[in-house]
Amino acid sequence: MIETDIEIINKLGLHARAAAKLVSTAAPFQSSIRLGRGERMIDAKSIMALLMLGAGKGTKLHLTVDGSDEATAHTAVVTLINNRFDEAE
Repeated sequence: MIETDIEIINKLGLHARAAAKLVSTAAPFQSSIRLGRGERMIDAKSIMALLMLGAGKGTKLHLTVDGSDEATAHTAVVTLINNRFDEAE
């Protein structure tokens, strides 16, 4: 299992388009990919769960990835978030 704390840094936070990109990045992996804050951890492969997090800019989230392809999955998700979901700002 790989665990990381990560901050949402894009201007609009984890809005619908960003959540859709996160789901499409996470979905191909067999590993369990979970995001959350505090006690609330959600499945990062669920767009509805991601939107319900209400993670705006500056929100610090805890990422856990567990499974056979966890290293690759972790890198893909962290890269997407750190690249501001490939948005201009």
